Order: sequence, then C-alpha cells, then structure tokens
Amino acid sequence: MTSECAHVEQIVPVEPETLGRCPECVAAGGTWVHLRSCLTCGHVGCCDSSPARHASAHFRATGHPLMQSIEPGEHWAFCFADDVLIPGRAR
Repeated sequence: MTSECAHVEQIVPVEPETLGRCPECVAAGGTWVHLRSCLTCGHVGCCDSSPARHASAHFRATGHPLMQSIEPGEHWAFCFADDVLIPGRAR
C-alpha cells in the first residue's frame, strides 16, 4: 500500500446515483454490508466486505480509481489504483 494518491486532483463533487442501496445487489436479489460511491461518475456499489464487491468491480470495469464511503458518519475515500485511504472526505 502506498502512502499517497496520485488521483486526488480528480476528485470533483459528484452526487451518488442512489442512497441506501446497492442497485446491482437489488437487481440480483443479493445483500450488502456498506456502500461506496464513485467520485468520477457517482455509481454506487457495495464494499469488499459484501458478497458481490460491486464497488471494486466498478473500478476494475471502468478504471475509475476513487470511491467514497456514503455510510452515515463516515468521512473517507479510497483509491483503488494506489491502494490508499484518503481521510476526511465528506459527502
């Protein structure tokens, strides 16, 4: 894991496409643990503690490196490309 993210300059205000659910899990009849929102396009996916891991699958499919937690009280983002936590990101 690196200590710096080379992609932080790409962070722009993006509204999550949905709140409170993982659309891909809903469509598949699955469950999720926590939700993340892509800071490039607003796609919402479930975290890697969830069975389907849709947030990291979105990164692998699109190359969008930055995901932000949209869980209440959580203020951080994660860069999949650099494998680094970015503290202090509020939705």
